[in-house]
Amino acid sequence: MFSHYLLLALRSLKRNVLLTALMIAAIGVGIGASMTTLTVFRAMGADPIPQKSAELYAVQIDNWGPGKRAHPSSDNLESMLSYIDAVGLVNARAAQRQTAMYVTGMALTPAGSQLKPFMVRARATYTDFFPMFDVPFRYGSAWPAADDAAHADVVVITRKLNNKLFGGIDSVGKTLNLDDRAYRIVGVLDSWNLLPRFYDIQGRGAKFSEGEDLYVPFTRAIDGAMRGLGGMRCKEEVSGWEGILRSECIWTAFWVELPDAAAVDRYRRFLSGYASEQRRSGRFHWPAHTQLRDVRQWLAYQHVVSDEVRILVLVSFSFLFVCLMNAAGLMLAKIVGRAAEIGVRRALGANRGAIFVQCLIEAGVIGLAGGLAGLALTALGLAGLRSVLSESMVDLTRTDLLDVVIAVVLAIVATVLAGLYPTWRATQVQPAWALKSQ
Repeated sequence: MFSHYLLLALRSLKRNVLLTALMIAAIGVGIGASMTTLTVFRAMGADPIPQKSAELYAVQIDNWGPGKRAHPSSDNLESMLSYIDAVGLVNARAAQRQTAMYVTGMALTPAGSQLKPFMVRARATYTDFFPMFDVPFRYGSAWPAADDAAHADVVVITRKLNNKLFGGIDSVGKTLNLDDRAYRIVGVLDSWNLLPRFYDIQGRGAKFSEGEDLYVPFTRAIDGAMRGLGGMRCKEEVSGWEGILRSECIWTAFWVELPDAAAVDRYRRFLSGYASEQRRSGRFHWPAHTQLRDVRQWLAYQHVVSDEVRILVLVSFSFLFVCLMNAAGLMLAKIVGRAAEIGVRRALGANRGAIFVQCLIEAGVIGLAGGLAGLALTALGLAGLRSVLSESMVDLTRTDLLDVVIAVVLAIVATVLAGLYPTWRATQVQPAWALKSQ
């Protein structure tokens, strides 16, 4: 019977092509608008490193005391640590892997005269950063832990920078002139673009901005007095680099890798004990206040998906609702115009259930066609976004199989629901009245 009803539905849709096209267009436009925003929303809130998100934890320590926040937060904790705490935790080595990091800038002077000197973004970090965040290498590898201890002049560069400077060849062993100092290249990254860049501490926008051009040992950056690019906050005025290092200014991120629940519990106890020790030493004058958050918890804590994006998704789905109401009105108009046909079918023995099923199948076919049109409009909308978004954010505009399934299912279900009232009206047609009107 389904095939029979489907055939009747297709014949009915062909009788008034213009009205059918208007219904499909209304649904397609609504699906296209809602799926465009939903695709970006899902990408922004997605787990950027699902294979390890439950093992990577951001560390927070209250080193300012109650009521002394640079920015209000729900738990009175800052997202960053002071240099004193970052180095203290690194030296304690209480986790399987740990790294302190911050973003700085360096002047790169290319060899030869083809390129002029330019500024590059550098992430000062420890060698544990690379295995912690599953960073892929095209050539070479990360520097050894001994280079962290030796404050070595080594650097890992990105594939993009390697293409720009060396034409994409293996540049391991070559040197870069950074801030008038020679750094030896030990590794070249492969394509790698975590979004959102959850480990970045420079603010919400930085999590979707261009990444770093290169990576240098944290210890070398400190020796070179390389200041962070924004993000430093101090509760009192300090002067000079040494003053910053001895102060309670917060400007470094700290992440640890903890492979299981037992390791997490041990590190929580260690972190609380560390803060308590700082209090006993006279540095802190308040109870220990620390926190560990894994990647998903950190994304929620940092409000990576802003309220503006959530509102945009809500507005787009409200627009879809309006489109569905228009489609429902067109369906009702079509059914009213088919009252005589429905009356004849009822007079020939078709019951209300048969009419109901046929009209619902017809609505489903319209929904399917609208969903396919919506997918085309979604692709068009995402292509438009790619033309205005930065290169690093292009991945936010990619659709996958789940997006396609969501769009089609949403279109069919929403259209069938919107067609319930017109379908019910079709079942109320009285055969005698419909035949008499003819």
